[in-house]
Amino acid sequence: MIKKQLKKRIIGTRMPVLLASAYDKAAKMVIDSYYIPTAEEVIAVLSQIKTNSLETDRRILDLGTGPGYLPIEIAKRVHDYQIEGIDPLLKLIKIARNNAIRAGVGDRVHFEVGDANKLRFKENSYDMIVSTGAFHELKNPIKVLNECYRVLKPGGEVFIHDPARVSAGLERKKWIDSLTFLEKITYRLFTLFRKFKPPQTYSQKEAEEMIAATKFKEYHIEEHWIKGTRELKIKLRKK
Repeated sequence: MIKKQLKKRIIGTRMPVLLASAYDKAAKMVIDSYYIPTAEEVIAVLSQIKTNSLETDRRILDLGTGPGYLPIEIAKRVHDYQIEGIDPLLKLIKIARNNAIRAGVGDRVHFEVGDANKLRFKENSYDMIVSTGAFHELKNPIKVLNECYRVLKPGGEVFIHDPARVSAGLERKKWIDSLTFLEKITYRLFTLFRKFKPPQTYSQKEAEEMIAATKFKEYHIEEHWIKGTRELKIKLRKK
């Protein structure tokens, strides 16, 4: 059933390079309303995780990091973790690196272009993996979850928000006014395309079916409604 549902979805639409800076402008506007509360939520989960990490080997991985604000806000609040963020778009990685340097956490946050379907990291490398807003865009979410399981340390957890309701705190007019002419044109074309082929988010039942097809055996899913829209919060634990 789940395979049939996945085939019907339009998943994996990559953001145009020309929208990377526009995305950064939007993300910057919701640091206080979205990224800081999410970072604090991640840290609360992190405090409950029990792995065998040495103090010098504590690591967090952010999948689909975009302009990097979530890892940056986490790094501002915890100082004994090395944090990595990956994204398929080089332009966003360059923006994230500059953002980390400006925030004063460039020595503890590392960003690189990466493919979540085939992580380059060794087994049992991370205490925690986070992902906000990227899960419904994945072409093969089951494969990605199994990759997360592989690189996660025993006792570690995956923390997923999907879709991330970043736009709930965005002043849309202010953001549109901040865009360049080329960014506005690209954004309009992109949103037009998405209207014809919109990515579909997962229901709780669909998420449970996907998880059942992975190596994860322990998980918890919460469904939240924000301004009339649904968001799933998924926590998975590796034994």
